[in-house]
Amino acid sequence: MKIGVHFPGMDISSRGMAIQRQRMDLIAENIANADTTRAEDGRPYRRKSLLVLDREQIVAELGEQNKFDLKTGNPDHYVGKKALYTHDPEYTYTQVLEDATPGDVVYMPNHPDADRNGYVEMPNVDIVTEMVEMIKATRGFEANITAFESSKEIAKSSLDI
Repeated sequence: MKIGVHFPGMDISSRGMAIQRQRMDLIAENIANADTTRAEDGRPYRRKSLLVLDREQIVAELGEQNKFDLKTGNPDHYVGKKALYTHDPEYTYTQVLEDATPGDVVYMPNHPDADRNGYVEMPNVDIVTEMVEMIKATRGFEANITAFESSKEIAKSSLDI
């Protein structure tokens, strides 16, 4: 029996934790800029979100060299199907998107960013939505920690055999 040092379960869980950490970073940035009426580009801050690419998008970017034939016990299963397989830790599976929906327009004639009529466009960040997203990201991170711990216990138990 060949013993390797690679544990794919741990890799998958660590990627999941990294994605949830990225999501939390964006949520923190959104909350911090919820009142920023003038960003670097001169417009109100726009909410950012994280898009996690699906398998078809990843295959389209990586190409056919990272696909392999599925091996099955029954030849009738998964006939002609391909699956994605990559261990490139540098490859990012995420993309940061900026929400283009306009924010609320509020009447504040004394605000430095007010237009001629005294209206200011506010950022399109909703604190309640951000808090819900934060809870989802936290739960996703915790689930990946649990999966990582399970993979670690399996590897540890394998060494006791």
